[in-house]
Amino acid sequence: MNAEPTTAAIQLYLDALAGGQPAEPIIRALLDRAVRRLHLLCSSMLYRKYPRLTLPPLNLQPDEMVDAVVERLLKAMRTVRPQTVRQFFALVNQHMRWELNDLARRLDEEPKALELNEALVPTPRSSDSVLSTNARRMLSAIESLPDEEREIFDLVRIQGLTKPEAAEVLGVSAKTVQRRLNRSLLLLTKELDDLRPT
Repeated sequence: MNAEPTTAAIQLYLDALAGGQPAEPIIRALLDRAVRRLHLLCSSMLYRKYPRLTLPPLNLQPDEMVDAVVERLLKAMRTVRPQTVRQFFALVNQHMRWELNDLARRLDEEPKALELNEALVPTPRSSDSVLSTNARRMLSAIESLPDEEREIFDLVRIQGLTKPEAAEVLGVSAKTVQRRLNRSLLLLTKELDDLRPT
């Protein structure tokens, strides 16, 4: 299967999962085959949308995130059986968001360190250590998008894939990607209209 393009190889593993063979070795082989794409998606989402998690005290790296997402997927795929590459990457996106949101929430809830002499502490590069109410609203609005629009928004706007790359992942045309992206932006604009700058 290694000679197959990644998307085609993933579909072959998903077909094998539906064939009644023992699931665990197929799932592990599937995730092993998809690991480069998982690494790309995790890196993109981590550095673009959650850069504070890469700073102390977490210092999260893409490899660590991939490990955590793979562990989540191993558990999830004991009961969830995606039938297409599109469904598989929708599941991946969901678990990446859950992993990063969980880490961000835990970081926000950690007790603050003891008071230190400010003269000895370097000024932080950013003060965005806590998700604001507006940020939580935006995440909630993205989560509430219809499935097709949410997965396109995730791939293009959150993970940074190009429209042709997103089209390849989902097995649709670039025009379909553009149409769904436009619809997702319209829905988000309507939902979050009060946040637009005046």
